[in-house]
Amino acid sequence: MQALRCLPGVGPKSAQRMTYHLLQRDRDGGKRLASALSQAVERVGNCSRCRTLSDSEVCDSCADPSRDRSMLCVVESPSDMAAVEQGTGYRGMFFVLMGHLSPLDGIGPEQIGLKDLENRLEEGEVREVVLATSSTVEGQATAHYIGELVRGRGLRATRLAYGIPLGGELEFVDGTTLAHAFQGRTEFD
Repeated sequence: MQALRCLPGVGPKSAQRMTYHLLQRDRDGGKRLASALSQAVERVGNCSRCRTLSDSEVCDSCADPSRDRSMLCVVESPSDMAAVEQGTGYRGMFFVLMGHLSPLDGIGPEQIGLKDLENRLEEGEVREVVLATSSTVEGQATAHYIGELVRGRGLRATRLAYGIPLGGELEFVDGTTLAHAFQGRTEFD
């Protein structure tokens, strides 16, 4: 039960329910789960190009010759990378920070691989960097820091738009989101 509690969103009751299920009803499933986790921990590392999780030196995305190498989308995590890929049809390259700047937590540029990002930009293929970090204070600070790095090299830095979700009603949108949406308004077609 204690081992399962290391997972996000798994509290004492959920861990207990999972443990009892595996031990009472699905011991083979428990063995498969243990084996899969053990193999993943041993075999999965980071892609040498984009830093996402991968079981090979270069991930499938970076190895794909049909991707647009002039665009680089910077995200905080592999799950953010998957969300962008699945939700947008984006066909450029990625760079995964594995976090965001947070000086109070001791997370600076070195901890999120910004030297690797700078090296990637120096290669000369990238023309635009899409900053797709979260809209938290740390995510915004990280985007600002990277944006300065990008612009300092004469490259285009763009930021994902933030605002009112499709189908959202104004009365339920928080003030900060509404302010961002209002400032980022575009021509009505």
